[in-house]
Amino acid sequence: MRSIKDSRNSFKGQEFYVGMDVHKKNWTVVLRNADLVLKRLLKRFSMDPSPDKLRRYLDQNYPGGTFHLVYEAGFCGFWACRVFREMGMDCIVVNPADIPTAHKEKDRKADPVDAGKLARELEKGNLKCIYIPEEEDQHLRSLCRLYSKAVQDTTRVKNRIKGHLHFNGVKLPSEGSYWSGKMISGLNSLSLDNGPAKDYLMLCLDELHYYRERTVTILKRLRYYVAQSRGSSIFQNLLSVPGIGFKSTITLYSEIIDIHRFSTFEQLKSYVGLVPSVSSSAETEYTRGLTCRSNRRLKYVLIESAWVAIRKDPALLQSYNKLILRMKKQEAIIRIAVKLLRRIRYVWQNNTPYVFGVIE
Repeated sequence: MRSIKDSRNSFKGQEFYVGMDVHKKNWTVVLRNADLVLKRLLKRFSMDPSPDKLRRYLDQNYPGGTFHLVYEAGFCGFWACRVFREMGMDCIVVNPADIPTAHKEKDRKADPVDAGKLARELEKGNLKCIYIPEEEDQHLRSLCRLYSKAVQDTTRVKNRIKGHLHFNGVKLPSEGSYWSGKMISGLNSLSLDNGPAKDYLMLCLDELHYYRERTVTILKRLRYYVAQSRGSSIFQNLLSVPGIGFKSTITLYSEIIDIHRFSTFEQLKSYVGLVPSVSSSAETEYTRGLTCRSNRRLKYVLIESAWVAIRKDPALLQSYNKLILRMKKQEAIIRIAVKLLRRIRYVWQNNTPYVFGVIE
């Protein structure tokens, strides 16, 4: 005789906390309940990576309940969070580094442990959702990062060519500018053997040509999407900042997206990574340089732009000259990068062009 499920059970008004350890082939899910009458850890299971299936399971087994879901930011991005929110469920994505973790959980790391930790800390209110961009902005960020990868690939091929020539005792041609068309022609005519060594060089040159064309193509697409973007006026104002060209501008915009999500300058500076790593105990304090927790793309762009900015803005140059009297140049340029970031924030927030020569 077929059993009929009792549908009279209702969990209306009860809060459920769902921690998910998401992977490509499966999700590990841990379900907790805040009601003291029930056991806090209700269920631990593995399932297919599908928001729809998880929603159906929760509705069938805990009808009327209010569900709060969380998973770590990673390769799967934000699509699952968007789907859950479209279903009317509360879902957040958190930075793995911000999750309180016991030593036992570090020592015995496993998917169920990670999911249980997420559910537990979500119930305690210890987790904060990271910024989730709009899909349009997320796609622009992905294309911008692909451009950076293409530039890195180009540099790797150049280094491979230089290493090959040095290994064989051959000097780089000095014709024309560095890696110009004339220099590439000189590389093609080098007197290497007509065997493997020459083949190695020619294949590397073919690879260099491919990555250069790929880089140019991506850059053209970025320019096109920037022109079509709703933030085109922001781009124009950022381009007025000294040391900030198109490539730096697109990196700044695609990584930050919304400058107003940082309520204070200290939050923005911490996100970029232009803050020191400090260890303090009683009267002893150690400063270990810049924190390793940063947006490395933004930090690199700002420091490189600061070197250019001091040559264009007299006020920044004056500040730099004062700083190098009491510290190393590398330390001084970090402080100039902080000043530059503050001015970028002002330009962005007020949607106004940069003003040269202003001393803070």
